[in-house]
Amino acid sequence: MNTTTAGIVFVAALIVALALVHLPLGDYMYRVYSGTEHSRAERVIYRAIGVQPDVEQPWAVYARSALAFSAIGVLFLYFFQLLQGHLPWHLPHPGTTMSADLAWNTAISFVTNTNWQNYSGEQTMGHLVQMTGLTVQNFVSAAVGMAVAIALVRGFARNRSNDLGNFWVDLVRGTIRILLPLALVFAIVMIAGGVIENFHLFDQVAATAGNGGSQTLPGGPVASQEVIKELGTNGGGFFNVNSAHPFENPTAWTNWLEIFLLLLVSFSLPRTFGRMVGSTRQGYAIVAVMSTLAIFSLVLQNFFQLHHHGTVPTAVGAAMEGIDTRFGVADSATFATATTLTSTGAVDSAHDSYTSFGGMMTMFNMQLGEVAPGGTGSGLYGMLILAVITVFVAGLMVGRTPEYLGKKINPREIKLASAYFLTTPLIVLLGTGVAMALPGERAGMANSGPHGLSEVLYAFTSAANNNGSAFAGLSGNTVWWNTALGLAMAFGRFVPIVFALALAGSLAAQGHTPASEGTLPTHRPQFVGMVAGVTVILVALTFLPALALGPIAEGIH
Repeated sequence: MNTTTAGIVFVAALIVALALVHLPLGDYMYRVYSGTEHSRAERVIYRAIGVQPDVEQPWAVYARSALAFSAIGVLFLYFFQLLQGHLPWHLPHPGTTMSADLAWNTAISFVTNTNWQNYSGEQTMGHLVQMTGLTVQNFVSAAVGMAVAIALVRGFARNRSNDLGNFWVDLVRGTIRILLPLALVFAIVMIAGGVIENFHLFDQVAATAGNGGSQTLPGGPVASQEVIKELGTNGGGFFNVNSAHPFENPTAWTNWLEIFLLLLVSFSLPRTFGRMVGSTRQGYAIVAVMSTLAIFSLVLQNFFQLHHHGTVPTAVGAAMEGIDTRFGVADSATFATATTLTSTGAVDSAHDSYTSFGGMMTMFNMQLGEVAPGGTGSGLYGMLILAVITVFVAGLMVGRTPEYLGKKINPREIKLASAYFLTTPLIVLLGTGVAMALPGERAGMANSGPHGLSEVLYAFTSAANNNGSAFAGLSGNTVWWNTALGLAMAFGRFVPIVFALALAGSLAAQGHTPASEGTLPTHRPQFVGMVAGVTVILVALTFLPALALGPIAEGIH
């Protein structure tokens, strides 16, 4: 079987598996978020944190709850890292000193579901911090994204209501009823596939070749973190090389499983959306937009990598530079596409070593707003806001007040949707411009010219879109980079969340507008094409000049 055929089989198996779980998992999540009964364990949690679970919240209170919870998480994780040397299971000789600015960057990174890492995990983080700090945030940061998505969906589904649900109930249910059970099952599968799970700090193993002696191998509770790293579209690796490490991702089939996991929830949530708004056809339309954009990106990514265009050193037949031979070019390109189309950021290959246009595609995927299918929860609310912008554009074309799911898109709604869309491009372009204007920060680039610009553009694109992957050439562990990228992650996560919840509150307060002959059908293929087209055009208009100076200039040089 040649490389192209094997890659097609790999992708086809993914599509079939995701299609099979779309309905049952989507329907299950609908029941989780629509139910009124609380389990005994959930009631214990609500009493412990002083929450009345049956009291719903307007959008402003919902937003304050999400922001307050995240702020507490940042503070806890920040001090946890600084104090880890005084705690059990810490590393005796850390490879990277956990400075205050690095601890800030890492705390923001994991709480915002970004998982940008300016450190080597196996040499810096002790097992206790990995388990009870980083892994816990992998669960709850994903649950926060899911809660915001569900709140926005309620905004479309409800009429003349001031409430969007209860953030704490949505957070707890998303964690306990959805993420934890899935993580438990697939952690066992990963262990069976060879991913390690132990509490060893380092093991001395006899060398099998050379002049004898021993080799030091790191251990740790890896499988339990690896599963939620993908399932929650987090991406932070236990080891420095992330999913290219054989202890995290041993074989070709665990590589397939990791891609499946990072797409699982995001591709199923549109079904939940369709059930909640009372029209499964609307859910199919949203997942069709996501799938169209994803397949388009996947085809281009594989073409650029398999045909080895660009200036990066390549082997005959494909761009093997930076690719693990266990996975090969096609499967690595698929992993890169999936991890940048979502907000995962896990990597099984070096994106910095991709061809010029292949590297451009990883950036372009993130610049889409990571909506195909996007992060756990964040992909759905991002895509719904793009659908709102699309119906507004269509309304302008036909001279009617735009409507979506029976809700009029008035000036307030389109302002909130536009502000949501413009937030991350502003952060990316402003941050890149400032970094390139400072000689000291340009010195952090391993390369000059277009590829050096690409490293900086990639870093701010990844941070602002809460992805976390990187072009490895950038030396980011400095006070300036840790601070700047930390701010990009924080603003890129929480400002859009506020706009999304404000939009949800505005929609929920409206009544339902019955469909008429002039109403744009939003469940048909032409609407799917319109949303996909508007998404690509908006991103191209925003980022094409920056891409032209970076990867495009490098590719046509």
